[in-house]
Amino acid sequence: MRDEVDELIEAWARERSDLDLAPVAVFSRISRLARHLDLARREAFTAADVESWEFDVLAALRRAGAPYELSPGRLLRETLVTSGTMTNRVDRLAARGFVERSPDPDDRRGVIVRLTPHGKTAVDEAFGALIAAEHALLVDLPVREREQLARLLRTLLVPFS
Repeated sequence: MRDEVDELIEAWARERSDLDLAPVAVFSRISRLARHLDLARREAFTAADVESWEFDVLAALRRAGAPYELSPGRLLRETLVTSGTMTNRVDRLAARGFVERSPDPDDRRGVIVRLTPHGKTAVDEAFGALIAAEHALLVDLPVREREQLARLLRTLLVPFS
């Protein structure tokens, strides 16, 4: 079985036979898969009327478990965005009725961001659509190979954690 990356590697090997192209075989495929995943995510989220950035915040709140609330600082750590970006995102999510702010009972100056029932419905719908899309991307890969791939990718990602 051949793919477009095989052709890319052959072309580079012709032009740069002095280089070890092994990383290209891995990372060009990961890059192409990431593009397909990004398209699948956008389609899944569009069907649920949620933007990717909205999903990231809503999903962090949903994963927190009932009562589905986090401090803005915790949301920053969960979503890896800046404080100013998070403030803007929470404002926009609140305007859509997906989240609400309330005073932090443990810090008079702080607030808690809580997922509303509308937000919970939206993130659950988006996540269900995303899981279906991701299953479709993996359909041709046997379960054992999926598990092996997950382990290998974990090995590559751990140094960044």
